[in-house]
Amino acid sequence: MTTAVAAVGRTPLVVVDDVAWGFVGHDVEASLARAGMTTTRETFHGIPSAGKIDRLTAVIREAGADVAVGGGSTIDAVKASGFLAGIRWVSVPTDAPTSALAVVYTDEGVFEEYRFFPRNPDLVLVDSQLVATAPATFLAAGVGDALATWLEARATSASGSLTMAGGTPTFTGTALARLSWDVLWENALVAMDAARDHVVTPALEKVIEANTLLSGLGFESGGLAAAHAVHNGLTAAPQTHGLAHGQKVNIGSITQLVLEGAPTSEIADFAEFTTRVGLPTILTEMGLRPEDTEEIQAVARAATVESETIHSMPFTVRSEDVAAALTSIERLGRRVRARAGLPEPQPYRPAH
Repeated sequence: MTTAVAAVGRTPLVVVDDVAWGFVGHDVEASLARAGMTTTRETFHGIPSAGKIDRLTAVIREAGADVAVGGGSTIDAVKASGFLAGIRWVSVPTDAPTSALAVVYTDEGVFEEYRFFPRNPDLVLVDSQLVATAPATFLAAGVGDALATWLEARATSASGSLTMAGGTPTFTGTALARLSWDVLWENALVAMDAARDHVVTPALEKVIEANTLLSGLGFESGGLAAAHAVHNGLTAAPQTHGLAHGQKVNIGSITQLVLEGAPTSEIADFAEFTTRVGLPTILTEMGLRPEDTEEIQAVARAATVESETIHSMPFTVRSEDVAAALTSIERLGRRVRARAGLPEPQPYRPAH
């Protein structure tokens, strides 16, 4: 780590939450100390809201840092505050580390905006053993986010909509999105076993590349569509707060497949596969119920506002379409579980 970070800056500010610091802190401090660099750590809690980004920008300036280092849920805050402070930034990834954008939420956890930057991170640093040491749910969330890459890229390509990089989809971006999908379907289940045992295997290495590099390039140059728009909509429901980005995106992916009228077998295969990965596939696992009509309608309205990426779908999507699709996945997911002999879903309840 030290050699890579030292090439970017000599006075790093490490931005990390207490959970991640618990299993990486010692190694980070030791690594930086060997290079003669002092570890200045800033604790990050919650989600990257505008207020937290502004506070972190002030911390960077006060510390005199010349590079901000962040991973996990802090990546977006590090990107945005590093840009505002005029310094370089390093991603130590679990999610979307390569992109030149950050997702910003309100202090309550509701999606607010995408912020775009004139450059990508100066360094994306992945330690496979660190990924294996972290809770396996982190890797599963990364798989959920990455699986959406191909579903959304193919929809964006079909509609000819703009990508997150601001241009039309390229063959390269779309091909990387498809490669990410193929690698995950081939390796994700075995990689999850490795992560649960905290060991690094070839399958885990492949999934790390798919989750970070292939998915990151694929979504930025291939485009987002309904899956991430539904994720953003789900943040409008307080019941979902505390769930990881990739967990909510997986619900968005299933919703997108339903909206597309995909073959039932395709939807069922995706629901079974992602259940086995350890991802939520029904409303109950989001803290919602099919009868929560008002909340589902609020999610659907938020997912279909004019600026949302759902309008990159190759057909018109209305809020009532999203509400119907979301409601329908509960019975579908439960039927898939019963057919596959999978355990009953556990209701999600936010910690607060």
